Amino acid sequence: MHKAGDLILGGLFQKLNCYIFQRQTFLFLCVSFDFLGFRKAQTMAFAIDEINRDDQLLPNVTLGYSLYDSCLTLGVGFRAALALISGQEEHVVLNETCEGAPPVVGLVGDSSSTRTIAISTVLGLYRVPMVSYFATCACLSDRQRFPSFFRTIPSDAFQVRAMLQILKHFGWTWAGLLISDDDYGLDAARSFNSDLGVSGGGCLAYVEILPWEKDLNEFKRIVDVMRKSTARVVVVFAHEGQIINLMEEVVRQNLTGLQWLASEAWSTAAVLQTPDLMPYLGGTLGIAIRRGEIPGLRDFLLQTRANQFWEFTFQCKFAPAPSGWVENGGRICSGDEDLKAVETEFLDVSDLRPEYNVYKAVYALAYALDELLRCEPGKGPFSEESCATLQTLQPWQLVYYLERVNFTTSFGDQVSFDENGDALPIYDVMNWLWLPDGQTKVQNVGDVKMSPFNGEQLTLDGDKIFWNFESKKPPRSVCSENCPPGTRVVRQKGEPECCFDCIPCSEGMISNYTNSLECFSCPEDFWSSPQRDLCVLKQTEFLSYQEPLGICLTAASLLGTFICAVVLGIFIYHRSTPIVRANNSELSFNLLLSLKLCFLCSLLFIGRPRLWTCQLRHAAFGISFVLCVSCILVKTMVVLAVFKASKPGGGASLKWFGATQQRGTVLFLTCIQAAICIAWLVSSSPAPYKNTKYHNDKIVYECAVGSTVAFAVLLGYIGILAILSFVLAFLARNLPNNFNEAKLITFSMLIFCAVWVAFVPAYVSSPGKYADAVEVFAILASSFGLLMALFGPKCYIILLRPERNTKKALMGRGVEQ
Repeated sequence: MHKAGDLILGGLFQKLNCYIFQRQTFLFLCVSFDFLGFRKAQTMAFAIDEINRDDQLLPNVTLGYSLYDSCLTLGVGFRAALALISGQEEHVVLNETCEGAPPVVGLVGDSSSTRTIAISTVLGLYRVPMVSYFATCACLSDRQRFPSFFRTIPSDAFQVRAMLQILKHFGWTWAGLLISDDDYGLDAARSFNSDLGVSGGGCLAYVEILPWEKDLNEFKRIVDVMRKSTARVVVVFAHEGQIINLMEEVVRQNLTGLQWLASEAWSTAAVLQTPDLMPYLGGTLGIAIRRGEIPGLRDFLLQTRANQFWEFTFQCKFAPAPSGWVENGGRICSGDEDLKAVETEFLDVSDLRPEYNVYKAVYALAYALDELLRCEPGKGPFSEESCATLQTLQPWQLVYYLERVNFTTSFGDQVSFDENGDALPIYDVMNWLWLPDGQTKVQNVGDVKMSPFNGEQLTLDGDKIFWNFESKKPPRSVCSENCPPGTRVVRQKGEPECCFDCIPCSEGMISNYTNSLECFSCPEDFWSSPQRDLCVLKQTEFLSYQEPLGICLTAASLLGTFICAVVLGIFIYHRSTPIVRANNSELSFNLLLSLKLCFLCSLLFIGRPRLWTCQLRHAAFGISFVLCVSCILVKTMVVLAVFKASKPGGGASLKWFGATQQRGTVLFLTCIQAAICIAWLVSSSPAPYKNTKYHNDKIVYECAVGSTVAFAVLLGYIGILAILSFVLAFLARNLPNNFNEAKLITFSMLIFCAVWVAFVPAYVSSPGKYADAVEVFAILASSFGLLMALFGPKCYIILLRPERNTKKALMGRGVEQ
């Protein structure tokens, strides 16, 4: 097809379906007429005619065209492209001679990626622009190899990403992939393998190549693979003929229950939407080229009068007819047949997809030429700010303007090219609807497009989608179900990464998101929840005032303090009586005060450990008990001194045990303990400590002693004084006296030593708060023992037997009347 003009655009389309007839002579036999391919060519002619009628676009310039038939064959298409750019006379179609035409400034075509790669490689050497309407191979985006290639159809790279968006939307991570044995399919497979895991963690269960020939054994093997696979979703990048051969075997084996995802090559193929195939292909989701509307195209198509088109449409021959045609019942074409009366898809313009891409390609070249010719001399983009002219136009200059073209079609779609020559991609998402009456319909249920700011955006109307399953819901297609939080993924050896086992996290570790590859340890103060999906604050344990044990010990401590106060009050009130004044009443008062401190210091062991309580508790305990035991020791020594003074010549011993000496001895012994405590606090002070050794999920707050040696010295010093007091009191227990206090001291020291000897192993073997409870119990038990043993009998006499609280009674001279 040719039309003269000031500027000529070339076109490559498929009008005849041919195959190689004789390889030696490179002859072709054409067996059928391709109505859809011819409609694409007519769409280009219509677009150029429309541009020529537009006063705003390319004014005063007439566009012409030279359209060649590629015959769906690489050899023919390649020769046609060379003829177009060289302007030489060329025989392209068998038995038809195409007249020579001037070289074209740009080409529209071709429909095949394989042919386009070969043609564009040569055109790129001369920077002749080529705008394809149907070549989708992602490899064509390589600007180094194809510097002058552009296209108005999205590349397979985006088509693959569009497919991945659908897989991700429905959670299909386990799918099979079927591809055609050409650049279209192989490049799609490469993109799928590289992008599938990145986009959403999906895997391919299998990848199979569909043969071009009808190889029954190969198709049977492929369908067997599909049947045995657990993948319920099948993605197919192939052509109609291959799908037809595949579906014959699918029907034969009655393989149902699959969700098909169709590439744009067959997503709207009417030949597959038959009652026999819809039980298997119903519900198919597919990516389709963007549909557009071209007003006036149908009227233009009705004016078509090409001989071959007419003969194939009306099944007749123009005169002179071939020999035997009429004799065999053939009809002669009159040329007056009514094209409107024929039902042909050639005139169906309700679903223009490749044609819309042709339309946009022609307009892209026209807008680029318009900008080129509007260039003002001295403001041009070329050397020395020059412009291209109609007479000196070079193809590479048109490439410059094509790279910057930007316009909007009458249908509302924006057309521009990126740095790789790819148009702003957009696809329609199609769904094969199987109606109850058996009819079929391919409906648009959404779109997927590239946004300059948000990347790929998928929009689906889920309520419109027909699912060919009993549940009427999307199928589930995963190799392994998602691992819930609290578990981690363990890959199955030799299987794809989508096939895995779920292993629970260990104690103290969590995974708080689905399909976690590893478990993470919780921070020190946290522990894993029972579900192992959350770190929760560990329970804390210490001897608390709120728990029963703490309440009991606190009550006992306060009770002991109260009793000491009562006894002290009794002694103060009866301070002038003999039993109080006996054996230095001042020591008795000091002893009561020290016992009161012993009871109170036990409270420091209850409650959450703080730095000051840890430092104070052992110091207060050690000093209080040394003060108490020192008073008892001095009392015992006074008893022995008094007994010794009662013997002839022993009066001199009392001068060493006067009141001053007694106070000094108590103070000196207590200061030694105070010095031990100060050295301890300075060198290695006790401090709060979070102990996790006893329980993994619990923090035991306790006071670390800091220095075990210092703690042992503190207890040892108390023990030495207690043992010394016990020994001296034991020696003085039988001294003649009606009220010998040495007996009480002996008994009290026996209780004291027994408690603290039992304390050591119990303290060492008790964990956490129970160690504090043992120490408090030892303090309280020994304090109560001293209080009751030393002051119980005296209070009994003071309160209940006052008749014995006389000097005579104490001296053993009887009870006064």
